[in-house]
Order: sequence, then C-alpha cells, then structure tokens
Amino acid sequence: MTFTPTTIAALIIAASFAAGLNVYATVLTLGLLAHLHWIALPAGLDVLNNWWVISVSGAMFAVEFFADKVPGFDMIWNALHTFVRIPVAALLAYRASDQLSPEMQLLAAVAGAGIAIVSHGSKTAVRAAVTPTPEPVSNIVLSTGEDVIAVGVTWLATRHPFVAASIAVVFLVLAVFAVRWLARFVRRMWSRPKAAGAV
Repeated sequence: MTFTPTTIAALIIAASFAAGLNVYATVLTLGLLAHLHWIALPAGLDVLNNWWVISVSGAMFAVEFFADKVPGFDMIWNALHTFVRIPVAALLAYRASDQLSPEMQLLAAVAGAGIAIVSHGSKTAVRAAVTPTPEPVSNIVLSTGEDVIAVGVTWLATRHPFVAASIAVVFLVLAVFAVRWLARFVRRMWSRPKAAGAV
C-alpha cells in the first residue's frame, strides 16, 4: 500500500475508532500483521511489530477479554481505560502521520484522540445502561461484539483503509445517536419517580 496523506487519514480514523473500543486488540492486530509481513505500516508505526509490544498487548488483550465481560467490573475497567485508550489512539495517529508536517502530525493526534473519545465514550455509556440488567449474557455479547469490531476494522484498515474509515464513521454517527437516546431514556426514568411522588 502506498501511504498518501488520504490513506494515512483513513487509517487513523479506523484505527482510532478501534482503539476506543479495545486498544489492546488494535495494537496486537497491527503488530502481528506487520511482524508476519502480511501488511506494511507507515514508517512511524514500525515499533508495533516488536515482539515486546506484541506480547504485552496480547497479554493485556487476554486480560481485557475476560475483565470486560464481568457485569459491574466492566464499568470500573472501562473507566480506568479512559486514561489508556485515548492517549494511545493519539500516539498511534501521531506516529502514523510521521511523514507529514509537524502541524499535520499534531492535527492527526488531536483527531485520533477525538475519535477515540467518541468511540470509548459511547461504549461506556451503552455498558452503563446494560450492566444493571440481572442477566450477564448482554454484557458478554456486547463485549465480544466490540472485540470483533475492533479487530475487524483494524484489519480492514490495513487492506482497504477507505472502506474501514467509512465503516468507522458510520459506527461513530450511530454511537452519537445511541448515547443521545440513552441520555433521554435515563432522564425519563429519573423524572417518573418524581412525577409519581408529586401526585
């Protein structure tokens, strides 16, 4: 793949979205694909094919795979990972745009962080709505779906970056609408007891 500014932008959009869902799966997928020479990454991301990076991200992905599926604990896990997913997405975007001007690199890092915020924030909001349900199945299904999407979008970004970026944008738009709907639903739920108490 030839890395032009547009293909780098598409890769950043897709990878930042995926990192907001599961940063370890994103880094692991990019690292393994590059190490096995199945893909080429922008020069700034060469560090990802180091076995130390692959091993650590693989181990953390294994931990997250189980931790993210435990109702209640998943909320703590996701809250703590606000301080991991967003900075790493910004760093990946900054390094991916290494061949661009310093101003464009900074813009890429800000964009990467912003996309990861939306992705991570919507994931956390949906989990906050689902976690109180008594059955654990919904948490497991959601978490597994997020893992599959993170790996799938990351892989697609290395083969067809514009397709992956388009999918990421669609998911981001849907996420914004989902969070807005959840916020309205929660407001209605909180207003009902007050209304009932006033009668």
